[in-house]
Amino acid sequence: MESQEKSKKEGSLTLVLALATLIAAFGSSFQYGYNVAVINSPFEIMKQFYNVTYTERTGESMSTFSLTLLWAVSVSMFPFGGFIGSLLVGPLVSRFGRKGTLLFNNIFSIVPAILMVCSKVAGSFEMIILSRLLVGICAGLSSNVVPMYLGELAPKNLRGALGVVPQVFITVGILVAQIFGLRSLLATEEDTLTRHVLSAYLQSRGARATGRSEDECVPGFVRHKPRRPGPHLTPAHIHDAYVVCVCVCETHTASPTPLPEELEEIQLEDQAERAAGTVSVLKLFSMRSLRWQLLTIIILMAGQQLSGVNAIYYYADVIYSKAGVKDTDVQYVTAGTGAVNVVMTICAVFVVELLGRRLLILLGFAICFTACVVLTIALVLQETVTWMPYLSIVCVIAYVIGHAIGPSPIPALLITEVFLQSSRPSAFMVGGSVHWLSNFTVGLVFPFIQAGLGPYSFIIFAVVCLLTTIYTFFIVPETKAKTFMEINQIFSKMNKMSEVHPEREELKDLPPSTLEQ
Repeated sequence: MESQEKSKKEGSLTLVLALATLIAAFGSSFQYGYNVAVINSPFEIMKQFYNVTYTERTGESMSTFSLTLLWAVSVSMFPFGGFIGSLLVGPLVSRFGRKGTLLFNNIFSIVPAILMVCSKVAGSFEMIILSRLLVGICAGLSSNVVPMYLGELAPKNLRGALGVVPQVFITVGILVAQIFGLRSLLATEEDTLTRHVLSAYLQSRGARATGRSEDECVPGFVRHKPRRPGPHLTPAHIHDAYVVCVCVCETHTASPTPLPEELEEIQLEDQAERAAGTVSVLKLFSMRSLRWQLLTIIILMAGQQLSGVNAIYYYADVIYSKAGVKDTDVQYVTAGTGAVNVVMTICAVFVVELLGRRLLILLGFAICFTACVVLTIALVLQETVTWMPYLSIVCVIAYVIGHAIGPSPIPALLITEVFLQSSRPSAFMVGGSVHWLSNFTVGLVFPFIQAGLGPYSFIIFAVVCLLTTIYTFFIVPETKAKTFMEINQIFSKMNKMSEVHPEREELKDLPPSTLEQ
């Protein structure tokens, strides 16, 4: 009897929920992953285009330093655009809602594709740089809004699994870019850099197809919906709530009398939002009740990028070459590493609700720490021990596995879980900004670190992995199978707050349903 009651409380993966997840993740996260990796393969072709364009304009060839600098700017515009996109999350989500922002975000995918196609005809490398900035804004928005959207869409027993799906499509995008970038398949740089626009088109079509009107919502929620939206609950938020309603309650339409647990949680979260008001970024940093949540997100997002994941990919080709892999085959081995990344991220989808978020973060960073330490030893002894190059390859693959199961997918999921609706957009702005600035910093600084420290540069990443592991072990609580309100109460105790929102007395006595499983 108890198990039957528990199964009733647990949401199921309905067709609408599955479609909404796939469309949102594929349409946005795939573009992010694709554009992360796509710039690497055609770089020689694009550098040649830069030089030819400059020569036609001035009659002189571009110097090596200028060409390198121009290429570095082209690459770095993507993470810089991601930072700008993160800053736009709060205003756009408040104005258009989660789904509306994802649809609006397609502009930042389609326009750069057009610029990229026209760049060769116009003889303008500036258009390529601008397109990289715009597509970076697209990635910055999608990397924050998609986890927020799916985290709010899913019932608590599926929130972890669905929250990892965006990372799956990011890794798929990286792998597809690596495959399209193979010299045997590489056509023109314009073709390679604009193929992502298809995912934007499919998302815009699919999102409209899965949209539901107010009349289609289940009767139980229609009776409990707010009559008039206030400043804390905009029409865009109400529309998103209807999408949540349709997705999680599709199985309840036959008996609409009871209000599903997920909708009770929406009401309770709305109460909390009324009490807190809309939380800006500045207010987020000043609220004692959100102190540990904010610190946790900053550390995890910084640790995710400063742990050296991009540096590992950057150094992978060198490691494979030194291990004896032919230069013509390195690209295939790199693509194989990308395939391992995809497989392990898919595994994370299935184990995140079984093992929990905290364990996956601990396990992932611990593997990355070990891989960085052993990789440092292997690179130092590479020339003296014959089998050390092969150990280097194992370390790279082990690092990719460790990062894929925890550090890559979990931090963005935790932002959704540890903040309520009122502070969630601002929290994603902060977390996204830390993510992209850290990404930008690693990309900018690592070549100099590598030149100065050589193989010992990975010790720095090992230290970051170790410190993040220690912080997670002592501070980060498990959020698996808990409602947003229950998680909020855990952090309230950590922040030494006696209530969820002490400024409102009526929230002292929450219904028992939020305190029991």
